[in-house]
Amino acid sequence: MSFGKVSAVLVHGAWADGSSWSKVIERLQEQGINAVAAPLPLTSLSDDVAALDRVLERIEGPVVLAGHAYAGGVIGATRSEQVAALVYVAALAPDEGETVGEVFYRGEAHPQAPQLAPDGHGFIWLPQEAFGRAFAQEATSQELAVLAAVQRPIAVACIGEAVGRPLWKDRPSWYLVAEQDRMINPVTQHFMADRMKAHVRSHPVDHTPLVTAPDVVTQVIVEALQSVA
Repeated sequence: MSFGKVSAVLVHGAWADGSSWSKVIERLQEQGINAVAAPLPLTSLSDDVAALDRVLERIEGPVVLAGHAYAGGVIGATRSEQVAALVYVAALAPDEGETVGEVFYRGEAHPQAPQLAPDGHGFIWLPQEAFGRAFAQEATSQELAVLAAVQRPIAVACIGEAVGRPLWKDRPSWYLVAEQDRMINPVTQHFMADRMKAHVRSHPVDHTPLVTAPDVVTQVIVEALQSVA
């Protein structure tokens, strides 16, 4: 199928960078889809939305935005007219007036979820052992080593900023629920997806399926692309 001029822009979450999308990028490009990873500074929600908007300005034509985890708050906060559809991958989707932190801590924590606290600079790092225990328990030891080595800390400011009217109220959305997620309660994911009236795709995957189940993630993004192509 031809996807025309529709591009996929992939947005990383906390404790990750654009390389977390590398397997999905390969699969999209194999299908002739222009795929770009948007780098976020993770310094505040406003900073991250501005960074995403700068990437969107460089792309011609309509875009399907995909966000992982924290990045759900970012993709929902852009007002770019280019965005034709949204894809949430085990992602947080605050409603108007809510913060990312409020939806993150909404449900009961998994017993293996890490204890998180900011450092002296106001940034939260993920403990090394948490990558294999909760962030991506299905990843190989090599993948875990890379994830831990490239992690980017997230500022407390990112999760404490209330959002305006989210874009998912005005665009079609898809939600990949990660049923084996140990970071964001799957019950919370279903709650957000239902509230958004998203096309829900539920799979027995961990919190970071873009690394551990890239075919599943690619399939959902391609479905969204087909809907707008």
